Amino acid sequence: MLVDLHHTEIHQTIHSAPVQIALRSQNSHKYPPSRVRLDPDVMQSSPTAGLNTEDEEESFTGDFNSDSDHASVIHLDKFVQTLDSIKAHVSSKRCARSIRMALQSAGAVFGSHPVAASDWGDTLTKIGYKQIQPEFDNPQEGDIYIIRRTNKHVYGHIAGFSGSEWVSDFKQKSYDVYKETGLKYEYYRLGL
Repeated sequence: MLVDLHHTEIHQTIHSAPVQIALRSQNSHKYPPSRVRLDPDVMQSSPTAGLNTEDEEESFTGDFNSDSDHASVIHLDKFVQTLDSIKAHVSSKRCARSIRMALQSAGAVFGSHPVAASDWGDTLTKIGYKQIQPEFDNPQEGDIYIIRRTNKHVYGHIAGFSGSEWVSDFKQKSYDVYKETGLKYEYYRLGL
């Protein structure tokens, strides 16, 4: 997948405020609510004010960018649900758009985002992802990888792991969608 066609330039970036993130997943490492700074629209007077049950409070987890006064809650189940809703089996060349929309449906708020898939690394780290060594043999739900641009694929590629398969703008048979040699991969995991 190559480009989010809402913009015309390959290297154009849309700017706004930095983003702070909290994630919610029963499989994630938990952080106490006291470490959470939240947007008043997300939570009222305290980090747990908007939570309805003790179970919800216990499942509130996060990794934060402390440079921001805004917060988003990332729901990995919604990210996966959006990936699962993609039914195509061939690329429409809009992988960056598909992954952005899956992240936004899960609660991510982007202060800025690039057009080219290859340029998404910094944006992922701003919303709480950490770059790690590729774990294609043991991917976790919510993992995202990027293939850096090549001469043949000038926008690169980005895909997310649904828990059972890699999905971009189509359901991939595996992570190695480009058959070129010498590809450079970046691999990201949320909330380490």
